[in-house]
Amino acid sequence: MSLLDDVRETMRRDQVFDFVSEQRYPFQGRRPVRPEEVDISHGPILYLENISVSFDGFKALNDLTLYINSGELRCIIGPNGAGKTTMMDVITGKTRPDEGTAYFGQTMDLTRMTEYEIATAGIGRKFQKPTIFPQHTVFQNLELAMRTDKNVWPSLFATLTCEQETRIEEVQNIIGLSDHTHVEAESLSHGQKQWLEIGMLLMQDPLLLLVDEPVAGMTHQEMDKTAELLNRLAGKHSVVVVEHDMDFVRSIANTVTVLHEGHVLAEGDMDEMQSHPRVREVYLGE
Repeated sequence: MSLLDDVRETMRRDQVFDFVSEQRYPFQGRRPVRPEEVDISHGPILYLENISVSFDGFKALNDLTLYINSGELRCIIGPNGAGKTTMMDVITGKTRPDEGTAYFGQTMDLTRMTEYEIATAGIGRKFQKPTIFPQHTVFQNLELAMRTDKNVWPSLFATLTCEQETRIEEVQNIIGLSDHTHVEAESLSHGQKQWLEIGMLLMQDPLLLLVDEPVAGMTHQEMDKTAELLNRLAGKHSVVVVEHDMDFVRSIANTVTVLHEGHVLAEGDMDEMQSHPRVREVYLGE
């Protein structure tokens, strides 16, 4: 049995958390779950076990098992069609697995939660193409993304509290856009738009961030700043980055997971992955 198999065996939910019952699901009754309710007392924040997803006979995920620790920054790499996007779709509730289990913390069964419930519980996803409000300023984008009551009447009469304004300023500082408070988003560079979208996710106070190809189309300077940003977020947040740029992956990752044909091919640090014979064959083209 390999070291990876040993780790997986010790982390299996059915062995560690067999006391979990239907009555313990905190989202039953459809009350929104808050990030502070996520139980990460055993270390991992995300458990994907034996996940399979098929589309018209094609297995996008094939017995995928993956664990992400609380506060970890993990990079996921793999060739096109390896299952990276489908994996994130399962985590966020967009796609339901045909087989397997997906848990957020010890008790939250993601396969039984809606996309809204999953987002409210503390999972945020940034797509490759920024989804921001181009005609609004940086400040307004962050304000719109804030975790507040979005019903009509509260929205119409809401005014920002000092605490909320301070939080927006904090996030602007984190993403490096403090000097662009009143700049419309459409005027930002490509990299700045990516950082703004990450900031909009941070306004939701997520525990887990899923970031899809954050440096595609960036300049080298923007890539360096993005690496700094993601490294700063790790610890307070768990961050899963799907990326193709190997230099960028090396700059941020302690652990790299390689997907191939819908399952984990290999896992380890970047040096191990670059010297792994099968990884070099199926992903690095050697």
